[in-house]
Amino acid sequence: MTFENENTFLKMKTAGKENEFHSKYDEAVKSVRSSLGKTHQMFIAGKGVEARGMFEVRSPSDSSVLVGKFQNCSAGDVEKAVDAAVDAFAEWSRTDYRKRVTIVERAARIAEARKFELAALMSVENGKNRYESVGDVDEAIDFMRYYSELMTINKGYAVQMGSASHVDRNLSSMKPFGPWGVISPFNFPMAISTGMSTGAIITGNTAVLKPASTTPSLSYMIHEIYREAGLPPGVLNYITGPGNTVGNALVTDSRVAGIAFTGSREVGLSSMKKFTEKTFKPFIAELGGKNVVIVTRNADVDAAVEGTAKAAFGYGGQKCSAASRVLVEPPVREEFVRKLASYTEKIVVGDPTEKETYLGPLITREAVRRYETAVLDAKESGKILAGGRVLTEGAFARGNFVLPTLASDMPFDSRLFNEELFLPFVCVGEVSGMDEALDIANSVDYGLTAGIFTRDASEQEQFFSGIQAGVCYANKRGGATTGAMVGAQPFVGWKMSGSTGKGAGGIYYLTQFMREQTQAIYG
Repeated sequence: MTFENENTFLKMKTAGKENEFHSKYDEAVKSVRSSLGKTHQMFIAGKGVEARGMFEVRSPSDSSVLVGKFQNCSAGDVEKAVDAAVDAFAEWSRTDYRKRVTIVERAARIAEARKFELAALMSVENGKNRYESVGDVDEAIDFMRYYSELMTINKGYAVQMGSASHVDRNLSSMKPFGPWGVISPFNFPMAISTGMSTGAIITGNTAVLKPASTTPSLSYMIHEIYREAGLPPGVLNYITGPGNTVGNALVTDSRVAGIAFTGSREVGLSSMKKFTEKTFKPFIAELGGKNVVIVTRNADVDAAVEGTAKAAFGYGGQKCSAASRVLVEPPVREEFVRKLASYTEKIVVGDPTEKETYLGPLITREAVRRYETAVLDAKESGKILAGGRVLTEGAFARGNFVLPTLASDMPFDSRLFNEELFLPFVCVGEVSGMDEALDIANSVDYGLTAGIFTRDASEQEQFFSGIQAGVCYANKRGGATTGAMVGAQPFVGWKMSGSTGKGAGGIYYLTQFMREQTQAIYG
């Protein structure tokens, strides 16, 4: 078994099948739209269950489109889901790792067969364009296959150790903790939900999956895929509802052995404090970033412009890895800013299911309000060079559409340069050289991703040795700070961006879901 990334669009384009890519996606959109509006149950111990109330999910592109109705779970429903995970743990934890791997690999094949359907549903529900939606599903499949390979290569993480004397035999065996709570975000509703859930269950744990309330459909599909793949009832349970009810019930249930969380810094920190208040338990958290791009005087300016724009405006900046600050040296500043403003103004905003669209809607009206506040702040402390407007006319009237925005000239201690915005909004500032750039880059609490554009090898070396970030890129034209690939570029946060220092899609990730047991036999 040799892992290989899905990378659907690139592979189809290289094979001369780009038209087939678009055709399959367009057909899937038609199919998905014809089946929207259904009521979905939660799943506890393999059975569909209904709560006392429901909530609606509507498309951020068009609020008149009802994606579906979902169960508004209570704390009591969460308790039942944890009951199921507890009950299933004993048998699942004793299941041979090779059988667990077989189920996960089967799930990957099912997801691959439904790839375009899943991507189309994602575009409707969370507003990603077709390329990013297919990429999101690709990443989910990559997680399944890569983690399967890791389990296989490491033989279930059992290692024969040395002998302390001539009469002892010693084994280091990694063991699962128990039931896990998996709390996933809206921005990668397939990839992150799958990655965290798979990390838990392939290592012998059971799980309760709670997706973001704005994007519950893909987690529903993940549960269905695993159920079809033969995952036993209760190993993966699916619940929906608001974080202050469902998420809080998960992190305060003493029977939950671990939490895998991706979301905001505030919620992550408060949840971790509650979860570990009385005992030591694993809390795997990724909490966002304030990611920087450094453009030196030795940069290829055109590459820097394209890489920055794609990293800043892909999926509307609603990525933990999105670029939101750029530090540029004076010799190239004027050219860089002029070209970046021109690039930004040409970005096509619209219905994410349309082929030409690059930037779809923001996820909620609240995000639009945050955008408006950021624009006002930029105008007060600096200036807007491109964008800066909410779109409300015609086809935009019932959606959360804004223009990608480039701002400059605000002070480095301003809110816009230091707080995560999660918006298609990037700020440019001028620095005298690499030393100042690194000082400013490292001045924030976050440390997730960072990028540099320079053709000088010594500057690249200085960047990699001095930057305080977990995922670092040099001269990445396809996205200066974004697009980490499973199995090649572990996605790991430093400082306030992550709690463990071990990255998703990397060789150390699965060990976080297990604890070591020494087995010593004498005689």
